[in-house]
Amino acid sequence: MTLNKMIDHTKLGAAVTRAQIDVLLAEAVTHDFKSVCVNPIWVTYAASKLASSDVLTCTVIGFPHGTHTAEVKAYEAMAAIKDGADELDMVLNIKNLKEGHLDLVEQEIKGVVDAASGRTVKVILETCYLTDDEIVEASKAAVSAGAHFVKTSTGFGTHGATVDHVRLMKKTVGNDAEVKASGGVRTYDDAMLMIEAGATRIGTSNGVAIVTKRRENNDSNTTY
Repeated sequence: MTLNKMIDHTKLGAAVTRAQIDVLLAEAVTHDFKSVCVNPIWVTYAASKLASSDVLTCTVIGFPHGTHTAEVKAYEAMAAIKDGADELDMVLNIKNLKEGHLDLVEQEIKGVVDAASGRTVKVILETCYLTDDEIVEASKAAVSAGAHFVKTSTGFGTHGATVDHVRLMKKTVGNDAEVKASGGVRTYDDAMLMIEAGATRIGTSNGVAIVTKRRENNDSNTTY
């Protein structure tokens, strides 16, 4: 897999403007990234602008705290797909996980998976708040619910992805799901560490810097 096709080029936040989204979309097309990841209000716009490219439109569900009800998350997912989203990154209910209600965690994820109608679903664990045992349990629940990826972070927690957490998540899901590393992945070297640990997708707002460094290094093991 080429490095650019591992990148979800991301712009999330309360004050994002259309001009910033336009820059994000243009960069994604220029560098042929896997997707752009935007807030739900931008899905229709992004999908229309990307229609002539093979860059996917990704959006977030239950973002950023995961405290929406399961019903609201399922509705968000359905609405996002209707608006043109190709992929969904959902935040799980951390409270239910920490209280040991794994059946509720799995049911909530499955509700989003079902609403996604076959589109890719990535489950954000927000690993900065979890113990290793909780990361394992959450990853297992995501796989059981039919999610395609487990993802480290929203980028809004106390810290983002770590190599140890990515490695643990990959060990847990094996070949049954993939791992997305996000939060604090800012450089080519950061990205390589996460990929070596088992990530096959990188969520970052620094995609251009990452692949530009890649070209400068001219690493023969990874084709741009």
